[in-house]
Amino acid sequence: MSVSDDPADPSRAAWTQIKALRERGFRFIDPRDEEGEVVALVGIRVHDEVIDVVRLHGEDDAVAARLPSDADILAPHRVFWEQAGTAGEVLDKLLALPDDRVPGAPRTDASSLISVPACR
Repeated sequence: MSVSDDPADPSRAAWTQIKALRERGFRFIDPRDEEGEVVALVGIRVHDEVIDVVRLHGEDDAVAARLPSDADILAPHRVFWEQAGTAGEVLDKLLALPDDRVPGAPRTDASSLISVPACR
């Protein structure tokens, strides 16, 4: 993906999102073909018993997933969350994922716990 100086350019927005992912701990690699051309930009982050993975093949071709921490990231048997679409859409959804739980799972923080009086 090339980046222009135009603030409305989708590739510029994608690079801003990638920077935000890096700040959250994502590490990126850029696998290349035999001619040295980048075939994708791949990001991965392991945290809170899950693995987040994103693959960007272009501005209109991206996929991200959240997997269990013991998953084979090349061929997972279970996926907690997955999103495909444009880079902007996928990166927005990935940035919106809660870090502390799997999407759709109930919160387990103190504010969501029901208080039960102690038995005597």
